[in-house]
Amino acid sequence: MNTLHNIRFPNESDTYREKRDQLLKTEIELRAKIEEVAQLRRSLPHGGALKEDYIFEDAETGTEILFSNLFQESKQSLLVYNFMFRPDQEKPCTSCTSIIDGLNGQAPHIKDRVNFAVVAKAPAGKLKKWADSRNWSNITFLSSFNNTFNSDYFAESADGNQLPVAHVFVKENSEIRHFYTSELFYAPPTEGQHMRHVDMIWPMWNVFDLTPEGRGTDWYPKHSYD
Repeated sequence: MNTLHNIRFPNESDTYREKRDQLLKTEIELRAKIEEVAQLRRSLPHGGALKEDYIFEDAETGTEILFSNLFQESKQSLLVYNFMFRPDQEKPCTSCTSIIDGLNGQAPHIKDRVNFAVVAKAPAGKLKKWADSRNWSNITFLSSFNNTFNSDYFAESADGNQLPVAHVFVKENSEIRHFYTSELFYAPPTEGQHMRHVDMIWPMWNVFDLTPEGRGTDWYPKHSYD
């Protein structure tokens, strides 16, 4: 049988190996496509200049911080995740909470290479209370309650609903420019498929993709599973 390697697992049939080889060939193609997309993303020209040097409130310290001060001198890029947490909500989005649960663990690694912050419209005190309840200790949380960053960068609808998008900004010398936003969120949906616009930072779904159950159609993260 034509196989891509010489490994055979205990008691597997020839039919299984044939189907697994077909899948493996497609996985190899997907790996190449993922890198192609990443290269296209890396090759983007810088976008528009930052609309204004927004003033945020740091949820941990309660102090004001300028957008420009989120950049360390040694790091050119800033990743910003917009957290769906409205000022009038008691609890934030469960999906965003799931994403940040994972990012909190990865944050020390992320911040060794790029700047990273999470922005929410909720006031700083409410944001800090929720972050503390989740033991999110590795992420810089910023309240945009008193600025227009969310609406300017399409993470807030006209009626005030918050939207879950990831942004990248870059700083060269003293100029900050927009570089990337997860625009699959805004693209026309494909029937039967989730938009998957932040799959690259939300590995939970990819774990489910390894199983016969897959992602399913009616399961979503919860704040807790007690």
